[in-house]
Amino acid sequence: MRTLRTPEERFADLPDFPYEPRYAEVADGLRMAYVEAGPGDGQPVVLLHGEPTWSFLYRHVMPELAAAGLRAIAVDLVGFGRSDKPADISDHTYARHVEWTRALLLDALTLSGVTVVGQDWGGLIGLRIAAEHPGSVARIVAANTGLPTGDIPMPEVWHRFKDAVLKAPVLDIARLVQAGCKSELPAEVRAAYDAPFPDESYKAGPRAMPGLVPISPDDPAAPANRAAWEVLTTLDRPFLVAFSDGDPITGGMAPILLKSISGTSGLAHPVIHGAGHFLQEDAGAELGRRIAAFVTST
Repeated sequence: MRTLRTPEERFADLPDFPYEPRYAEVADGLRMAYVEAGPGDGQPVVLLHGEPTWSFLYRHVMPELAAAGLRAIAVDLVGFGRSDKPADISDHTYARHVEWTRALLLDALTLSGVTVVGQDWGGLIGLRIAAEHPGSVARIVAANTGLPTGDIPMPEVWHRFKDAVLKAPVLDIARLVQAGCKSELPAEVRAAYDAPFPDESYKAGPRAMPGLVPISPDDPAAPANRAAWEVLTTLDRPFLVAFSDGDPITGGMAPILLKSISGTSGLAHPVIHGAGHFLQEDAGAELGRRIAAFVTST
């Protein structure tokens, strides 16, 4: 597997992101990056980003968790952020991303009693890990995400997004992030989202991920996702649904999660108002406080 590693100087002077990167090796000789905030002996809260962002997305969430005495761990998925980047689109599969992330959390960091927070692809990966390794998971937070099996059609806006990512001669990462936000991103924030990708050769991960979402019942990932649903629907773990009110891509998943997953019962599930798909950008501090309250009260 041919891999690329973004030069560290690309990450100089990141706004509101003072965290020192940490690294661990996972399968296929890949190095994954993550950052932490809060006490090392606090309850671990793992923050998983999606397409095409990286752990920088959680910069306003992490301080709220740390202030509540929690150990916030924001991961860079393989192909994103400071993590290694397989250079060919075909190197990226749903199963590989689940295994790479699992290996970081459970093998390298040996975490237990984890609260898994997933948004966008972070949910597609995190929900699988939670279902397949429930003994390591204490709680789950789904924020603008889902677990598609290909049995329900994706919205038209998603298909337009997928086609744009695959066909664009130059993939404008910052523009994609801005399109998923209600607020206007400052130039330095847009630059931070571009930082992991010095040129087009580094963008196989962002280009690959839309095509890995199961959109038909016979998708290679569909059986594993169906099996995960079977576990999650009866899993006795508190499950918080924290969606924004302005996400045309995953908004329809919130009522399905609330209806289907028993762990949602008896909880007050927040709706983050005035936020788009990337609710961490539009309302990160509020999301952080909601997650902290959920963890400390359960």
